[in-house]
Amino acid sequence: MCRFDYQAKDDVDFENCTNLVDGKLIDSFDIIQIVMMIEEEYDVKVSAADIIPINFNSAESLYKLVQKLVDEQ
Repeated sequence: MCRFDYQAKDDVDFENCTNLVDGKLIDSFDIIQIVMMIEEEYDVKVSAADIIPINFNSAESLYKLVQKLVDEQ
């Protein structure tokens, strides 16, 4: 199951938004926090190559990233 709580921005609908990065709703500091949460929660390593906007634009893309990282273990 892929679940973690990131609520640094109360005014962003993380469940339904599809342009978190492209719409500048989250920034590089938010992405760093999300990466740290993913690594801690799922015991995976997020590589620099994985830190691209398409992987962080939506909850669905984050879910797919986590699935990929877990499957690679």
